[in-house]
Order: sequence, then C-alpha cells, then structure tokens
Amino acid sequence: MTVRLQYGATAKLFHWLVVTLLLVQYPIGWLMPDIHRGMKPGAAMTFHVSFGIVILLLIVLRFAWRVAHPVAPESSLPPWQRLSSECMHWLLYALVLSTTVTGWVFASFRGWSLSFFYLAPLPMLASENAAAGKAIDGLHQVMEWALLVLIGLHVATALAHLFVYRDRIMRRMLPE
Repeated sequence: MTVRLQYGATAKLFHWLVVTLLLVQYPIGWLMPDIHRGMKPGAAMTFHVSFGIVILLLIVLRFAWRVAHPVAPESSLPPWQRLSSECMHWLLYALVLSTTVTGWVFASFRGWSLSFFYLAPLPMLASENAAAGKAIDGLHQVMEWALLVLIGLHVATALAHLFVYRDRIMRRMLPE
C-alpha cells in the first residue's frame, strides 16, 4: 500500500461533503421542536435523521477510503503537531460516527417510524424503551457538543496554518 503525500480528489470530496452536511445538520437539530411522549416526529426530525444517515454513510466511506489510501502526515510539521493532527482526525471520525449512530438509536428507542427523506422507511436499530431513549439522547447531545468543539479546534488550527504559519498544510485539503 502506497502512502501518498497529498489528499486525492475522492478524499477531498468526502471531506467537503461531510462538512456541508454538518452545516445543514446542526441548525436542523437545534431548531426542530422537542418531541414529547405521544407526539409524532415531523418533517424536521425526518430530515435531521435522513441527513444523519447520509453523513453516517459518507463517514464510513471516508474512513474506508483513508485506510485504503493513507496520506502521510506533513513532514514539515514538528512531531507534536503531526501527532495531534492524527489524533484530531481519528477523534473526528469517531465522534461523527458515534453521534450519528446514537441519534438513530435514540429514534429507535423512542419507537418512531421514520423514513429516509420520505422515500423509504428506516429500520429500527433497537426496540422501544423510554428509559434507554432518555439515556441515549443525553449521550447524543453530549457528543453533538463534543463534536462541535472538536470541529471548532480543527477549523481554528487550519486557519492558524493558513494565516499565522503561512504553510501548505491547508492546501492539502482544499479543492484544486
């Protein structure tokens, strides 16, 4: 397996698609109304879960692509930055994956029948269980905030490389 020095077009496409969908997903999640016992989820929840499924699929494909097409850490970085960069990226993968899965499990524990963009029903990942639903919802919310903090750190670091260090790091993921 050859380790590349730059991200290819496919890796960049996966990256920017996930970024775009997260920019859509967070506002939908924050602006949709709370759903209480006996209420049926509406369009906002259907779209939130549907976008979550797309993000889940993309992050799994992106992870598989990265494993099959590894990119070497930038050699110009000091060792601590290479290590922190690798840790940050793997944490982002793990949090995006676990945040989307806990959201889907939460909907399943609530017993909601949801569809994928109103086109096809989504399978339930668990049986209805109100107590488990409440617990997994709390976990889902913690992960949402942890992911948002990590994204903020990731963006801040990218901007520091672009404007402070003025190195080539940011160019590795920008479209050509």
